[in-house]
Order: sequence, then structure tokens, then C-alpha cells
Amino acid sequence: MAAAEELRVGQRTVRVSNPDRPYFPERGLTKLDVVRYFLAVGDGILRALRDRPTMLERWPRGVLPGVRIGTRQDNRGDAFYQKRLPAGAPDWVRTAHLTFPSGRTADEIAPDDLAVVIWAVNLGTLRFHPWPVSTGDVDRPDQLRIDLDPQPGVGFDRVVPVAHEVRTVLAELGLTGWPKTTGGRGLHVYLSIEPRWGFGDCRRAVLALGHEVRRRRPDLVTTTWWRDQRDRPVFIDYNQMARDHTMTSAYSIRPTPAALVSAPLDWAELDDARPEDFDVVSVPARFADRGDPHAGLDGARYSLQPLLDLADRAGLPAPPAPR
Repeated sequence: MAAAEELRVGQRTVRVSNPDRPYFPERGLTKLDVVRYFLAVGDGILRALRDRPTMLERWPRGVLPGVRIGTRQDNRGDAFYQKRLPAGAPDWVRTAHLTFPSGRTADEIAPDDLAVVIWAVNLGTLRFHPWPVSTGDVDRPDQLRIDLDPQPGVGFDRVVPVAHEVRTVLAELGLTGWPKTTGGRGLHVYLSIEPRWGFGDCRRAVLALGHEVRRRRPDLVTTTWWRDQRDRPVFIDYNQMARDHTMTSAYSIRPTPAALVSAPLDWAELDDARPEDFDVVSVPARFADRGDPHAGLDGARYSLQPLLDLADRAGLPAPPAPR
């Protein structure tokens, strides 16, 4: 292995160990290539994470054949999720104190500087999972996140018309959503909201949106929670707005051999977009050319009330907490 490199990131120096370690061998990408990718999209990844409690998905050996991620049922994987501040973290890494539904607590990193992101990448982080809250109030979301989840065997092309229908419903309620790819076959739509409502209200709001989109596109959409009962190709997953449920941030890297990226989009380019268009190699040039399509996401914060009123009109109670 090559000697460690020290990189100047803003006002900080970040050490990158084993810079030549293969991270995506099928693409010929090393750990240092991954670090350089995150530096190239620095404004975008920091915008997605700034002051948000963030779980790390760490792949310290890279995405190699046979490497697998640990789960609650089997924590012996080579890769793992890390909620708590890693041991030995520099004193300039800020945290947020969180309470989980179980009653347990943790101090999660809350990036306020690109150097924190690069420090986490040196630990093997490929995907960042920020909460939809800010450190100023960890109990009231300031983002509504809508997960359009294709069922097994369903292609990206079936998800796109659902996203357009989501956009239409939101617009009719005076709300603006912002789409991004997931790095896989799905799409996310984000909505910046006033931090006045709890997680339960936010889940009910997404459920109401899902019911309305399902009413308009019954050929495509389901909101049925139980997987074996879903009879339509795209599930609108309202439980992603539950406490301690997070979604992959914009500019995170999906840990598959292709090194695809969760890419923010403009609505105008959605019909022509394909998940494979956005990877560690292509996205830096796109970012340099056009900047971050989600730069205006937090420019206007909306009331959740129109969606809650929609839930009232549909007679939808608050959904039960996921297990």
C-alpha cells in the first residue's frame, strides 16, 4: 500500500490512509479516487448533510467480490452502518444527540465542514444517511422525503411517471418537490418544510400524498406496507419519514461495482435520465458544468398543512409506527 496522503480541505488537514486501495476494482477506482470524487462535488454533498445528524455506511475494504454489509441479524459483515461517533474522531467533528424509538441514545456526526465529510470518507464511508432534521431541532423534520420504491423486476422507466404525478399533486397544493436518483432503480423527491410538525405528522402527510397519487395512477402505485401484498410496480414508502429511518443523501455512492451516484436532477431532464448516467466518473464533470440542481432546495420552506388537510379529506389516520 502507498503511504498515507495529507489533503488540505478548507482550513483542515485530512489524512487519507491507504490511498491506492482498490475500492471499485471493476472501474479501476481507488480509495483516493473516491476521496477526489467527494471533493469535486463538495458543495453538493455538504449542502445535503450540513448540520444534519448523519449515519455512516462504511465499506473500509472497498466494494470487492464477497464483501458484504452487516445487518441487525448478522453483524459479521465487512461493511457496516455506524450511528455513533467513531472512536478517535477529531475534536472538530460536531455531533447531534439523538433519541431512538427504543429509548436508546447516540451522538451522531453532524457535518458542518467539507473536511468532516472527507474524514468520514477516509473511514470507508460511501453512503451518507442524514436525518431529515437539523441540529437545532432533532424532533421536528425540516425536509419531507418521498421514496418511490420500484418492486423487484420493475425498471426506472416505470418510476418516472409516478414522480411526475407526485410533482403535479404537490404543485396543486402550492408545494415544490425536488427529484433525485437513488443510485438504483428508484427516485426520491424532497420537499423543504417548516420545522413545526413531528415525525408522525410527516409520515401521515406522505401517506396522504401516496393515496392521492395512487388514486390517479392505480396502474402504477401502491401504498400497501406488507411486501407480499403489493400488487403494483411502485411503492410510495411513507415509513421512510419515521424517526430513525433515513435515506441515502444526494451525491452518495451506491456500493455496487458500477459506482453509481445518487444524483440530484431538474424535472426537465427526468424523462431522459437513466441511473447509469450518474457515477463517480461522470458526476464531477456534470457538477463542474452546471453546479448542484438542488442548490435552491432550502430556498423556500413550505407548510405541511396542505398535505395534512389532504389526509383529513381522505379520512386517513396516522399510520402505525413501523417495527
